Amino acid sequence: MTKEVLLTLSGLQFDQQTEDAGKIETVTVGDYYKRNDRHYVIYEEVTEGFAQATKNRLKFSEHMLELTRNGLVNVHMVFQENKKNLTSYNTPFGQILIGIDTKKIQIVEEEDNICVEVDYALDINYGYVADCHIKIAICSKENSSFSLS
Repeated sequence: MTKEVLLTLSGLQFDQQTEDAGKIETVTVGDYYKRNDRHYVIYEEVTEGFAQATKNRLKFSEHMLELTRNGLVNVHMVFQENKKNLTSYNTPFGQILIGIDTKKIQIVEEEDNICVEVDYALDINYGYVADCHIKIAICSKENSSFSLS
């Protein structure tokens, strides 16, 4: 895998009160490296209406994914298979306590591609919100047919 990568983040939230699933997808460029059997992806995210960007770091290995965000939003989210983790999610509008009850993490690694999928339940301030699924597709920028111009 090359240092420069194309990162596709897809997420689904399944709300029990409606039958609709909310889907979000983001495509961005980032930097990838692997150290001590852990994968790292660093990328920036810009939120519409705000000048300040958020720096993101994904760190993952077998059965664990961590997302650290610093900037407009500050949070350290830990997804560990069959474990619930609590964290404080700091936004420009205030602080929220979130719970992440991870059910499954699957990582498929190929020469120029890595796919990470996570199934988890999301709580906000100790109240169940939704079952969620995120998919993170990482591919070498030079081998991608997608262009961000």
